[in-house]
Amino acid sequence: MMRIRISLKPEESKTLLACLHQAYAQGRLRLVKRIHALIYILTGKTVEEVGEILGLSESAVYGYLNAFILRRFESLVYRRPSGRPPKLTQSQRKELAKWIDEGPEAAGYDCGCWNTALIQDLILVRFGVEYNPHYLAELLKNMGYSYQKARFVSDHLDEVAQEREKWDTVTWPEIVRVAQEGSLSYTWAKRGQQPTVKTSGKRKAYKVFGLIEFFTGLFFYKAHTGKFTSVSYQAFLSEVLAQTTQHLILIQDGARYHTSKAMEAFFAAHADRITVYPLPRYSPEFNPIEYLWRNVKKLATHLRYFPKFEDLVAKVDDKLQYLAELPAQILGLMGRYCKTLGTETTA
Repeated sequence: MMRIRISLKPEESKTLLACLHQAYAQGRLRLVKRIHALIYILTGKTVEEVGEILGLSESAVYGYLNAFILRRFESLVYRRPSGRPPKLTQSQRKELAKWIDEGPEAAGYDCGCWNTALIQDLILVRFGVEYNPHYLAELLKNMGYSYQKARFVSDHLDEVAQEREKWDTVTWPEIVRVAQEGSLSYTWAKRGQQPTVKTSGKRKAYKVFGLIEFFTGLFFYKAHTGKFTSVSYQAFLSEVLAQTTQHLILIQDGARYHTSKAMEAFFAAHADRITVYPLPRYSPEFNPIEYLWRNVKKLATHLRYFPKFEDLVAKVDDKLQYLAELPAQILGLMGRYCKTLGTETTA
């Protein structure tokens, strides 16, 4: 696989991200894909990898890249065709309803809930028709769908229904299998039919330590199944220190494993490498990594059922690695965070 190397000046990178945000706001899906293709190439992915991620042909990716090299930001323009925009036929609507009912994963998407942009993409890829988000929402409502939050249901309902007469002789432990809960979110579903996500009711946590480098978007993380403790936090910070030679200015909240006596001793012993600033109490909105955790949950666990805990671990690890390879996207989160504080990021 051949890797193409291109680079942008800092101001050009900001302009490209601004174009992406504007395309999202306007619901211009083809332009969103085009800009994402360029961003993936900038982060070092091959044309083949970009095509696979975005569902594009390699020739389309090459075309986007060549146009950008020749005409830069002037290439990021799509002129809407004149005349009445095409609509789905009745048979196409039935086919679309079938895909929506079966869920995004059945349609080939690596996520568990439908949002408008995803259904936009489904219609564009399968039928070659591009809907504005406003009109798409109206189409879905006319088809009997609404945007609603899912609820959990037991993964054993079918077994219980089949074995109801034997319930007195079959114990719950024999029925229960090891399973994990995903997370609930909103998705498009038939009105009056609240979407459900299987769950066994058993809980087991997969936890992640994380740090975002303020100026570059570099993401350090360490996942584990145990509790957050001073010992595990020290192990994570030691790994981060081993990966950088720069002084670490650490901004953290007041969690007990952050502020224990053991951590005070650790920070004192590494005073030449770490300076700690505590966040104000009860101020999670001041912690920009919260935006990142929301994205991880959205990508990895929203409206998904994991028959085995290992399945959840694999999916979360996959999405953590995916985000770690997109520092520009993480910087976008940091930019929104800085806006709330009335400051600007500087390179």
